[in-house]
Amino acid sequence: MTTAPSSTVKYLLTEDQTPTTWYDVSADLPSPVPPLLHPGTKEPVTAADLEPLFPAEVIAQELGTGAREVDIPGAVLNVYRQWRPSPLVRARRLERELDTPARIYFKYEGVSPTGSHKINTAVPQAYYNHRAGVRRLVTETGAGQWGSSLALACSYFGLDCEVWMVRVSHDQKPYRRALMETFGATVHASPSPLTAAGRAALAEDPEATGSLGLAISEAVEAAATSGGTAKYALGSVLHHVLLHQTVIGQEAIRQFELAEDAPDVVIGAVGGGSNFGGLAIPFLGRQLTGGPAVRAVAVEPASCPSLTAGRYDYDFGDSAGLTPLARMHTLGHAFTPPAIHAGGLRYHGMSPLISHLHELGLMEARAVEQTACFEAGVRFARTEGIVPAPESTHAVKAAIDEALACREAGEARTILFGLSGHGHFDMQAYTDFRAGRLTG
Repeated sequence: MTTAPSSTVKYLLTEDQTPTTWYDVSADLPSPVPPLLHPGTKEPVTAADLEPLFPAEVIAQELGTGAREVDIPGAVLNVYRQWRPSPLVRARRLERELDTPARIYFKYEGVSPTGSHKINTAVPQAYYNHRAGVRRLVTETGAGQWGSSLALACSYFGLDCEVWMVRVSHDQKPYRRALMETFGATVHASPSPLTAAGRAALAEDPEATGSLGLAISEAVEAAATSGGTAKYALGSVLHHVLLHQTVIGQEAIRQFELAEDAPDVVIGAVGGGSNFGGLAIPFLGRQLTGGPAVRAVAVEPASCPSLTAGRYDYDFGDSAGLTPLARMHTLGHAFTPPAIHAGGLRYHGMSPLISHLHELGLMEARAVEQTACFEAGVRFARTEGIVPAPESTHAVKAAIDEALACREAGEARTILFGLSGHGHFDMQAYTDFRAGRLTG
């Protein structure tokens, strides 16, 4: 591979180079992703089964159109252009700090209005619901990146937004909550007394810290019992969410052409799968259609290791068993993870699509400890000047490990990782790290 003949740091595309389609890798897979199943009949879900939760256009994308490319609506593109295309950055200072022959790049999604990649799917979901005449969206959020993204997207399209936020993050991250409320959302700590699922959890443990699975149960219940006045929006895991995120990897492919380089390894933090999938899937799609091969590495927390330690089986996406069954790597829908600061990665299951890619041998997975991730995040911040979100530090840690392996081997490989968001609302996590209060 050839390095760019310059000291360029940022590789930028113009607004008119924003992708105009999303990429659906299903068209190129050697075998289909196992379908979602109805929890009662155990038959594949139909569009009618999903109508209480999603508008028709989202359902069509979830069940698959068979098309490799799905058009991005003009109204969505108009909003995307507020921050897209996002920069591809050469981490030259980190390279020097590590004394590595590796070339390290990161795709930076923290330039979005809410500081993370989540808004890439929040905008189309809000748009499709607006087109369908929906007036209110309900959702869950872990660390708050998804909740703030959906809150802003709802404000763009005149929708009300209601968010159930995992209680441990609700308490750890008050400024994320304040951001959601600033954008117009109503925020509840989960478990809450507002739903049957929440009341049951509180009855069992009044001090319950919550989980994404439980927050999903509360949001799904609120939508299903709204009498049709509300729909549900999801920030990760499902097929349509990963589809929307493929703008990230598509841009990165074009930016590497500017850099006259190409990644040998693509790395992303993974909780439900949207960040990793958005970056890696377009590169894997090129590989599947005869293009260059890449190592795709998904990095998860050791305290919530669905890919590396979970079983591959059908399971509910929520704690109360209200959702369709998905075949995925899962720790069990009753699993409550430790209260790590990477709230966006505290989910019991993995995207069915990412799980399928793993089963096909198209990607790798590794689990890393929280303290090691924060060590890597601080090292990155002191060289590159960006404080990563706790979720993103998992990708930073793996990228540093890959670069150090290059140093030991004397090999100049090209490393790309996804910096899914900044940590400006997560400084308590860094305070706890410096004080020695983090474990695991």
